[in-house]
Amino acid sequence: MNRLWTPWRMAFIQGEKPTGCIFCLKPKEGNDRANYILARGRHNFVMLNAYPYTTGHLMVVPYAHVASIEDLPPEAAAEMMALAKHAVSVLRRAEKATAFNVGINIGKAAGAGIADHVHLHVVPRWEGDSNFMPVIGDTRLLPETLDTTYAKLSRAGIATLPEGQSD
Repeated sequence: MNRLWTPWRMAFIQGEKPTGCIFCLKPKEGNDRANYILARGRHNFVMLNAYPYTTGHLMVVPYAHVASIEDLPPEAAAEMMALAKHAVSVLRRAEKATAFNVGINIGKAAGAGIADHVHLHVVPRWEGDSNFMPVIGDTRLLPETLDTTYAKLSRAGIATLPEGQSD
């Protein structure tokens, strides 16, 4: 059997788990680079997923701690979509993505890993990006570190929010 070593995951597995909601805690820490927060709007922020499905997997997260989009104020829901649209545009340029999965998992039964704080996923895709590893190896191959992706998206202008969407 072949082995694919991912020693960086051990820090997560054995590490201390935060108490409270990471989507509420991270933006308050004031260390956007360390927390992979790429952009901040009035009602939402954009961050890299620390456990991505693909390189460049982003999340648009409201500051409001609500479990469903139906609980978001209209202006927060509108900004969430505007930031997702902006993220798609930047990922096309920076990562040369040719397709996207954009979605929200509402509730644990729908696959939400953090079910009590709604967030929107923007997952870049490329022709042929699926391979046998997720199917038979239960492993995802990511060709780039989060630090490299963060730097690339920062240079590509992810923090330059669409007009009317800055703080």
